[in-house]
Amino acid sequence: MIIRTSAPTRIDLAGGTIDIWPLYLFHPGAQTLNAAISLRASAQIEPRPDSRITIKSVDTGATVEAEDWRELRHRRELRLLSLLVHFFEVGGLTLTTTSESPAGAGIAGSSALNVAVCAALSEWKRTHYEPEALLQIAMNVEAQAIAVPTGLQDYRPALYGGIAAIELEADGVRRVPLDVDLAELRQRIVLCYTGEPRNSGTNNWEITKRHIDGDQYIFDCFERIRDTAATMRTALTQGDWDGVGRAIAAEWDNRKRLAPGVSTPAIDDLIGRAMAAGATAAKVCGAGGGGCLFCYGPPAAREAIQAALAAGGARLLDYTFERHGLGRG
Repeated sequence: MIIRTSAPTRIDLAGGTIDIWPLYLFHPGAQTLNAAISLRASAQIEPRPDSRITIKSVDTGATVEAEDWRELRHRRELRLLSLLVHFFEVGGLTLTTTSESPAGAGIAGSSALNVAVCAALSEWKRTHYEPEALLQIAMNVEAQAIAVPTGLQDYRPALYGGIAAIELEADGVRRVPLDVDLAELRQRIVLCYTGEPRNSGTNNWEITKRHIDGDQYIFDCFERIRDTAATMRTALTQGDWDGVGRAIAAEWDNRKRLAPGVSTPAIDDLIGRAMAAGATAAKVCGAGGGGCLFCYGPPAAREAIQAALAAGGARLLDYTFERHGLGRG
């Protein structure tokens, strides 16, 4: 029996970082907006003729082997994958993973891969998990792997697809699908990889610590991030494309204030080129410091924006918005 699963990555439109527990508890009405995209992460499990375990990452070229799942608890290489196999207590298999996302892209490639692997391993073990229970496993094991808290938003586009608001309240987290013209939105967003990978765990943890320590400046930044997400949600659902652009610009302005490394000279240069070509707004995906950048502008300027980004050394990423999340087979 061969098991195959895949899950989409995402573009975070607004409200990122506030989804890390417990930050959103201090900002009533907090929410994040994200959209699943067609760059997917995939997992495949094949049976072995023995009880050994082989884990292969096609993207990194790394391989981990073990006689027993108990050996994987403290493996450092392919840390997340090793911990997932350890959690599910399985053996006699070869787990192979691939991702269409560049390394350190900031489009939740690790979370998409995590969800795909969790689904594959649960099917291998013939254990059923409800979607939210599978999400909880993915989130907690990833926190073990990176040794800092994870955000809540990234697993939901991987599981469910579509574009949604993730409402973050004291009584729970709710995913609310949004009725948005995805074709119109895609015509206005150009996605590219800056060539600089980033480490979201480090960036976000520093910001989280400052917030918890009572930094009023950081608190006020998150208040504005919350308010901007609400504004963008209204603009998206009303088809107010100029309003969406203004909200993206405000989101990026607020996000840059969180830490000095959120933007870089290379990112600033690419954004400047895109603006000169007709873009009206831009922001990095994820925590910043590198990874992916998306630029927003009128459909008529799309080709000029793409050309400007490519001329600046960015790698254009072809994508569509993905209506479907986790897939099997």
